[in-house]
Amino acid sequence: MFDRRSARDGALRLLIGLLIAWLLTGCAGRELATRDEPGALSIDRALILAEAKRSLGTPYRYGGTSERGLDCSGLVQRAYSRAGIRVPRTSRAQFQALPRVDEARPGDLLFFATAGGRKASHVGIYLGDGEMIHAPGHGRSVTTTTLTLDYWQERFLGAAAPAP
Repeated sequence: MFDRRSARDGALRLLIGLLIAWLLTGCAGRELATRDEPGALSIDRALILAEAKRSLGTPYRYGGTSERGLDCSGLVQRAYSRAGIRVPRTSRAQFQALPRVDEARPGDLLFFATAGGRKASHVGIYLGDGEMIHAPGHGRSVTTTTLTLDYWQERFLGAAAPAP
């Protein structure tokens, strides 16, 4: 004879197990992995990093793409254009369109969900040695930051490599 209570309890246990697995997977995020190869930069990557370094100290300006002010994706667009590489304008469009990599090398892009949710809202350029160059936000300037901070680790979405 079919026992409804037993079937309902089994279905409930299965549902709870799936929910716990989903929650644990959602909390894990992607691992921010890097690979530094001293002396192995392509000319494109060297140009990108040189332009990004030249932008250090430039004030943050939402929508900015010039030396008068840069936002995070404007910094990326400006640095990549120095190497003749076109990238989309916004961090979200860059994240959606550019080829992903498992390990970031110097010159690659790092994407983060800083506005909550799982959509790219911030991008930086991997500098090497566990640091990135980025335009952090209103009232600040283009700067470097360490990627070992929990803030970046917890919000990391993925890396992309538009440069050879």
